[in-house]
Amino acid sequence: MSHWPDHIAGQTTHARHGQISNAFRYGVDYVLIDPRSSHGPLLFSRNRFNLASVRDRNHGGRPGKGSGVAWAESVFANAGLSLEGTTIRLLTQPGYLGHVFNPVSFWLAFRGDRLHAVVAEVNNTFGDRHSYLCHKPDFTAIAASDRLVAQKVFHVSPFQEIAGDYRFNFDITPRRIAIRIDHRNGKEGVIATLTGPRRPLTNRALLLASLRRPAGTMRTVALIYWQALKLKLKGATYRPRPTPPEHEIS
Repeated sequence: MSHWPDHIAGQTTHARHGQISNAFRYGVDYVLIDPRSSHGPLLFSRNRFNLASVRDRNHGGRPGKGSGVAWAESVFANAGLSLEGTTIRLLTQPGYLGHVFNPVSFWLAFRGDRLHAVVAEVNNTFGDRHSYLCHKPDFTAIAASDRLVAQKVFHVSPFQEIAGDYRFNFDITPRRIAIRIDHRNGKEGVIATLTGPRRPLTNRALLLASLRRPAGTMRTVALIYWQALKLKLKGATYRPRPTPPEHEIS
């Protein structure tokens, strides 16, 4: 049975600590979708233009050339997760009026209501992508208190080194989503969160989101550059973009 999309009218926070500190909190709109379904309200579409849309080509594989859920299934299966009885959902910011940019989206593998594995699909503003596979040994269920560690290998911010590791926390229930990503590199680091309630996606919610946060994901890009300018003015060291890792997932 296809799953009607959920809307997460949430908040994202970023707190940089260390020699140069910086913090911000913004409202953000995510959707949680069944990636095999085209169901949704009139103003939301899959794989075609609309006020809000999610296109397979933007997820799973190279940006703009993705293969959607088929890619996620292959990643989970190759890592040893049995797909029998597993349901995959995609948590992402929808594109608005054809424009899309997602700092991070999440492929979520469930058995019932319990989360068993995640792929964090990370994009930077240079057009690069790398994904981090998160799971416990033997793919046992992920609890809210579990910290899943991945070595940082991908250039995201020009004001952070490609060093240290990420510590992921996922607390995803039928009523709410809370994700925490803690990047640690000695005394330096950044803590990022995404939190918000899950509600069925409606035309009204999409219209209100476009009024609260006009220009959708273009606003996201503008805010990223604004925070980068603030860091530069505070004296943070700028690091040129390195060559992305050859492997697309770690």
